[in-house]
This record gives sequence, C-alpha cells and structure tokens, in this order.
Amino acid sequence: MDLRSIQKPLKEKYRSDPTSSRITLRAQGVQSDSPIACSVEVGKKLFDAQAHSGVGGSGTAACSGDLLLGALAACAQLTCQLVAEAMGIPIVHIRVDVEGEMDLRGTLGISKDVPVGFESIHARFDINAPQATAEQLAALQEKTEQYCVVMQTLAQPPTIGTSWV
Repeated sequence: MDLRSIQKPLKEKYRSDPTSSRITLRAQGVQSDSPIACSVEVGKKLFDAQAHSGVGGSGTAACSGDLLLGALAACAQLTCQLVAEAMGIPIVHIRVDVEGEMDLRGTLGISKDVPVGFESIHARFDINAPQATAEQLAALQEKTEQYCVVMQTLAQPPTIGTSWV
C-alpha cells in the first residue's frame, strides 16, 4: 500500500480548502427491553452494550468502559500502523493493549469521595520492528501519541454539551 499516494490528494485538498477537513462523527444509543442493556450504532455498525457486571449487568456484552478503552486501542493501533508506514519503518507486528482502572463505588453513588469514571488508563504498545533504529522507534512513539485522536481527546478533553428533549 502506498499510503503517501492515498493521503497526498487529501492533504492538498485540506490545505487549499481548510473547511473541507471538518467532519462530524456520530454514535447513537438505543434502549432495549432491559434497563441494563442497549444497542449502540457506531460507524454504521450496531453493537450490543450493557452495564458492567459490577453494577448489575450480566457480563455478556461490552460495557461503556470497554467501548471507551476499545476506541483508544483501535485509534492507537491504527495511528501507530499509519505512522510506521509513513515513516517507512518495516514492522513485523504492532499490538496495543489498553487497561483502565476505576472504583465502582463512584458509579453506584456509594461514596462521594470516589470519582465516577476511570482513575487511570494505560496503553501498552508491543512493537516488533527489528530493523528500526532507536531514533525511529522514539519518533514512532512521539508521532503516534501526538496524532492519536482518542488519546489526545482523553488527555485534553473537549467541552461536552448536553440537551434534553
């Protein structure tokens, strides 16, 4: 795959017409018959989701935290692959594992001293690139972390608005 030839016309278009680079992504949650489950439409795919077993779910589908960590893993994986390709680094394999820690007492409202949500998230990159130099790997790490949309969004959260109808 020649990534540069694929991205070149896109970059030229975005440089000449910056407004053409603006996009809006959407996801939609839809109620199910159970208060502990729902469906989520993301990228033209429908996913089942449910409350984590630690708050009453059955544990047979991803919880929202799993989906968030999955979004980070997918974004970091793809970004690292794209950056390695753009840099011409021969890769044997790349794998990204993401873990997040939280205390469910916050989610269940048991303790006001415990935050709701993740307290920490860690992404582990397992990269096998035996022909890469230390400098190339350092640049790969820097550029992957710089251009990973989900990582940057979590590190520097945007303003979130709500509306109720």
